[in-house]
Amino acid sequence: MKTINSKIVNTPYDDVFRTLLNDCSRLIIPVINEVFDEFFSGDEKVVFSPEIHFMNQQDGEEVKRITDSSFTIVGKEEKKFLYECQSTADSSMLVRIFEYATQIALDQGEIIKNTLKVEIPRSAILFLRSTESTPDKMKIEMVTPGGTVSFEIPVMKAQRYGIEEIFEKNLLFLIPFYIFSHESRFEEYNSDKDKLEILKAEYADIMARLDQLLENGSISAYTRKIIMEMSDKVLENIAQKFEHVREGVKSVMGGKVLEHEAKTILREGWKQGREQGRREGEGYGRMEQAKETAFNLRTIGLEEETIAKMVNVQVSVIREWFTEGVS
Repeated sequence: MKTINSKIVNTPYDDVFRTLLNDCSRLIIPVINEVFDEFFSGDEKVVFSPEIHFMNQQDGEEVKRITDSSFTIVGKEEKKFLYECQSTADSSMLVRIFEYATQIALDQGEIIKNTLKVEIPRSAILFLRSTESTPDKMKIEMVTPGGTVSFEIPVMKAQRYGIEEIFEKNLLFLIPFYIFSHESRFEEYNSDKDKLEILKAEYADIMARLDQLLENGSISAYTRKIIMEMSDKVLENIAQKFEHVREGVKSVMGGKVLEHEAKTILREGWKQGREQGRREGEGYGRMEQAKETAFNLRTIGLEEETIAKMVNVQVSVIREWFTEGVS
């Protein structure tokens, strides 16, 4: 996200951030643990707040803002969070955090007798780029007739996290942004094949670790696919002037990924299966649903064993379907 002539302009990185947040919402829980020193198990439910808020500007104009980075984590207790992303570190994000946080608080506030009660969500910022001068925390301070009130905004710096720490702390949400840690060396990688091979080896390591998580059931094939898609999208933008870097990393990540194909295929497959089930009977319909989804998953390159686990049938059944060649 960046500001041009006082207007907020979304970047491709914002799109990636929000896709991860909304389509793989469980990935945000370890990030919240890291930023706020929480101890969520990862099994909690992530509930998103309404996306549309109306902001009153200083000139009196009311504008509509969409923020889908406000959510509540529901476990033994409920805690509200606002987590925003910006590609370059600066203090302008504080204004937007204040706008979003106070409007969310007002939208969800309640009047009890003669008192308006509002709750400011715990708020944090992810900076994709940072420098030595980038603070670890920022602060919002409000002077009120009843006294001064302030709250801190923790800062997460994507470039500070290496592969070991990302996987050790289960910060898979950061993988698509990992390439930012290498941005300053793109020219070297682009002109030096040996150095490029080192970068490719890092991404081969990432892929191997993701495959291991998939194999042991820690993540789904869908989550893995989305992480790959979003990594590709970030790479296409950040390294658009460095062809060897782009192609080298993409060759390790599995080549070009079709635009959000995994999401579309899964949704369409299950929808078609449910419709089939209603028409032809519940038991038969469930099998047809599984069959339809299996063929769709094969089109995005998943292995037979993985597909069998996802649709809950034996591998031998999957192979029989594919041998028949009829979906």
